[in-house]
Amino acid sequence: MTAGPHNDSSVFPNPVYKETVLRPLFDGAKAHHVEGFRLIDRAHLVMLHETGILTLEQARPIAQALEAIDREVDVSTLTYTGEVEDFFFLIEKELRARLGPDLAGRLHTARSRNDIDHTLFKLGLKHRIDPLLERLVRLAETLASVAERESGTIIVAYTHGQPAQPTVFGHYLAAVLETLLRDIARLEAARDIVDRSPMGAAAITTSGFPIDRDLMARLLGFSRPLQNSYGCIASIDYITSTYSAIELAFLHLGRFIQDLQFWTSFEVGQVYVPNAFVQISSIMPQKRNPVPIEHMRHLASQTVGRAQAMLTIMHNTPFTDMNDSEGESQGFGYGAFESGGRVLDLLTTLVPALRINPDRVRQNIRRSCITVTELADSLVRREGLSFREAHEIAAEVSRAVAAIGGDIAADGHEAFQEAFERSTKRPSAIDRAQFAEIVSPENFVAVRDRFGGPAPRALSQAIAGYNQEISDIRSRMQEAAYRADAAGQDLQFRFNALLGAR
Repeated sequence: MTAGPHNDSSVFPNPVYKETVLRPLFDGAKAHHVEGFRLIDRAHLVMLHETGILTLEQARPIAQALEAIDREVDVSTLTYTGEVEDFFFLIEKELRARLGPDLAGRLHTARSRNDIDHTLFKLGLKHRIDPLLERLVRLAETLASVAERESGTIIVAYTHGQPAQPTVFGHYLAAVLETLLRDIARLEAARDIVDRSPMGAAAITTSGFPIDRDLMARLLGFSRPLQNSYGCIASIDYITSTYSAIELAFLHLGRFIQDLQFWTSFEVGQVYVPNAFVQISSIMPQKRNPVPIEHMRHLASQTVGRAQAMLTIMHNTPFTDMNDSEGESQGFGYGAFESGGRVLDLLTTLVPALRINPDRVRQNIRRSCITVTELADSLVRREGLSFREAHEIAAEVSRAVAAIGGDIAADGHEAFQEAFERSTKRPSAIDRAQFAEIVSPENFVAVRDRFGGPAPRALSQAIAGYNQEISDIRSRMQEAAYRADAAGQDLQFRFNALLGAR
């Protein structure tokens, strides 16, 4: 290949440039964008013919040549030689060999590598976002199901790394689910930005030819064209919105995974991981290592890191078409989908297998006196105390029980009566049985029946709402899949008409 418009006689491409830039870009296009190129060429040809820019006599042989290239050129076996600059020019070279330069060159009417590239990248992202959304929704469905199953299972909830209050495992999982649903909404919003076609922007300013950008968008399965032609090739918020959503989703899931790591530790032990998810030590026979949780943690961090790196790559780039947002960056970003998908598959499999260890939960509740918040609340309701005074009495009770290593329900009533009389100068009407009921974890949960709380009615209503939200997401995904299938069929039908096929 000659140097074209350059004014020196050096051979193009320079061997180092070829190996460090052109070959990796060609290999990236070969790995990720062959089908996108194929769709764009066919859709653009259909549009050129249906708008009258190309006659049938011009369009049909181009369609036949494109079909022949698909049939005769095994892209997977191609090795970059430097004879052409990139994959785009390889296809043009193949067309010229079959049609001659004049007819072959007509396919590129009213388009540029600028709008082609960003369309390729959006197609590549759509084809990765949709499976990731599917995995996220499957995890959401799993969390909702297990939350319902565990809606009566008492656990210890932690704040600042310390036992804080009892709740139920279903309430905790519902909190994770609620965050996940917001993350899904962010990724759906990003997909909507991705789902706008740049084709027809050409280099920057559209074209003087009577192109139909709406038709191009429909044929390629986009919901609509992106309006401003400068923005089509300059704005990269479809990249930043996608990877921002991915970064947040896996940052948040990483926090859940970290809790599982903590809760499965020997010292806490409130979550039991079945043997199918446990590796033994090669030297210490007693060890049960929940290694999948560790792998999910570091894979979630890898996903966050890869997504964050994409945002860093886009930082301080000019508002124009530029290589920073193109082939190699796109390929780098796809790694976030791969590692993220592994996390979601494993987490969706692990969560239903988890079980709460009730004996350890009871032991930790007994040792930590975490039900005394309800004792303070009950003193306000039953004895008419201020919450501050009730709080101080409850604190005295918990200190006294902890000092003897006792159980607050069995051993706390005497200390309670003493603290109450010291503070109020009168005895409490709460007897031993009532006291034991007040400080039981079951009562603690049952009385918290407010909106968003862990009590059965409130939690059941919440889970029903989450299931409805998941159903709505599923409906939107099915509609998008239907539109994509219809677009593919429409493009094939119109292209076959150009071929003269019935």
